Amino acid sequence: MRQNKNKWAGAGLLLFALYSANSHALKSDSDQPVIIDSNAASYDDTTATSIYTGNVVATQGSLEVKCDRLEVYFKDGEVDKFIAIGKPARFRQMPDKGAEIRGRALKGEYYPEQSLLILIKEAVVEQDGNTYASELIRYDSKNAVVKAGEQSSDTKRVRVILKPKSAK
Repeated sequence: MRQNKNKWAGAGLLLFALYSANSHALKSDSDQPVIIDSNAASYDDTTATSIYTGNVVATQGSLEVKCDRLEVYFKDGEVDKFIAIGKPARFRQMPDKGAEIRGRALKGEYYPEQSLLILIKEAVVEQDGNTYASELIRYDSKNAVVKAGEQSSDTKRVRVILKPKSAK
């Protein structure tokens, strides 16, 4: 298979660790190998697509992705897009500073060239008691910008729960 480990590393670093603007994944994660375990795997050279199905667990350092299906799309021999699908797909990662970051969504799309992660349907990100939930969460890592929800819709709401700092 032609999977490019450096592109997967970028995806791994973003899959959930970067939802908090002050959090960054462990620096050593991108130096670790990507390991994908699944019940079945296939690669179609004509469509340049690799698909992993059935209890998929993908890890790279402290990053762990659990989903029902992981699709990897290639373009010119490089990873173009990752799609994780589950009921829900779950993600977790330990940042350099702070508590573990956990997230889930029915679908997660990552575009390495744009450094763009999109969580779709029942998207939730949690860290240290703080929760961000929406039907749509977008994270642009190049510009460190998180956007949740759609301003054009009153029916698709965003909910943020921020835990107060405890008195010392």
